[in-house]
Amino acid sequence: MNFRRHRNAAIQLYKRGLVGVGLASALFIAGCTVGPKYNRPAVEVPPSYKEAGDWKAAQPNDQNLGGAWWEMFQDRQLNALEAQVNVSNQNLKAAEAQYTQARALLRYQRADFFPTVATGPSATRNRISSHRPASTVTNGITYNDFQIPFELSYQIDLWGRVRRTVESSRDQAQASAADLAAVNLSMHAQLALFYFQARTLDAEEQLLNSTVTQYEQALQLIENRFAGGLASDLEVEQARTQLETTRAQAIDVGVTRAQYEHAVAVLVGKPPASFSLAPLPLTMPPPPIPVGLPSDLLERRPDIAAAERLMASANAQIGVAKAAYYPLVNLGIGGGFESGSITTLLSGPSILWSAGPSALFTVLDVGRRRAASDQAVAAYDQAVANYRQTVLTGFQQVEDNVAALRILEHEAQVQNTAVIAADKYLSLANTRYTGGVTSYLEVTTAQSAALSDQVTAVNILGRRMVDAVLLVQALGGGWNSSELPQRPECCGKLTSISR
Repeated sequence: MNFRRHRNAAIQLYKRGLVGVGLASALFIAGCTVGPKYNRPAVEVPPSYKEAGDWKAAQPNDQNLGGAWWEMFQDRQLNALEAQVNVSNQNLKAAEAQYTQARALLRYQRADFFPTVATGPSATRNRISSHRPASTVTNGITYNDFQIPFELSYQIDLWGRVRRTVESSRDQAQASAADLAAVNLSMHAQLALFYFQARTLDAEEQLLNSTVTQYEQALQLIENRFAGGLASDLEVEQARTQLETTRAQAIDVGVTRAQYEHAVAVLVGKPPASFSLAPLPLTMPPPPIPVGLPSDLLERRPDIAAAERLMASANAQIGVAKAAYYPLVNLGIGGGFESGSITTLLSGPSILWSAGPSALFTVLDVGRRRAASDQAVAAYDQAVANYRQTVLTGFQQVEDNVAALRILEHEAQVQNTAVIAADKYLSLANTRYTGGVTSYLEVTTAQSAALSDQVTAVNILGRRMVDAVLLVQALGGGWNSSELPQRPECCGKLTSISR
């Protein structure tokens, strides 16, 4: 019987609490959300890229870069390195931790949708002084006081302050997810850049070493002719100077090449001392890259998506500032059990409760709310300007790299013609020298011209690969805004969101 009586008493207290929460829910539903409704501001989008011109783009069946965009370069060594970025790159781990913080903050703000319940059980033994004034009935007594109180507090979101705050935090979490995607793209792109620059130096070093071998043979020939009285010591020193200068150039390439190798090591999360990048001279030109339309860029670049979500968050903060003009309405419900004996603590007569709303009005704040509202509006205007600037920068980067690839492709064709002409010039100079028609100075001049043209051709190829990677990065690397999480507070991984 005691258990049933205690249970009924607890149920009675619970029902009274539900009445209060039900009233608060009705007020919440009837409430309004102040502040402007968010609409993405318009930006000027050109119909096509000016620099594309007659540049050779990808085939129609290859208009998507895909997530693993680096695979289009068909380089196994690059693919293996890129696979390590997601696992070991520390910048990426830091961005993931930042996104986790944003999700946690969103969950923290969402907790304001629900009431806060607290309890503080206590058991005390008290004695009242016999000399206590104004009372003779209780003076000198000793008694026990056992309490199990419960307090429920709930701020009724009549004006949408909580809803706007949660909306702002959700937008910020989505912006953080876009930032994570941007860091991911940046790390993969940097790895590809450093990798192709290292391979370009491998090709240059290979060319210089091959040229050193040719110059060694030429020096041996001149020395033999000098021994036979057919060449002067001046010609011998000319050949030796040419050889040692080229040999020094081949050695100097190793400095920058080592730096790129160390940079790749850090990107894959390894100490440079424990990492080695096998030499692999660059030989193939970059593949065609699908550019698409400028309008596609608004959905394909994570930095643009992040700027747009921050703009939405700033818009929600205007609502938060506007809600400060209205009173705060709170619902408080208190109750529990109190008794002087532990045996009767949970009985019906030991129940105590109180319930009622309260409101807080700001009568005078000397312009504080007005200033907060102005600040929120200005912050939104700043976010809009940042968004539009990010879009413009995205268009610029695509145009820059499309132009670079188109122009460098034409330059490579002209440079190859120059290499062929320089080789023919060197061959004729050698023939004229061995025939005794000219001095060795003409040969060294032809050698310098041939080597210079060949090095330039290698560097142009390297620049084309670099600009190809930069173009992929400018296009978003196959990312799409649909990959942003719709409910960051409840999803451990990025899920789809429709714009």
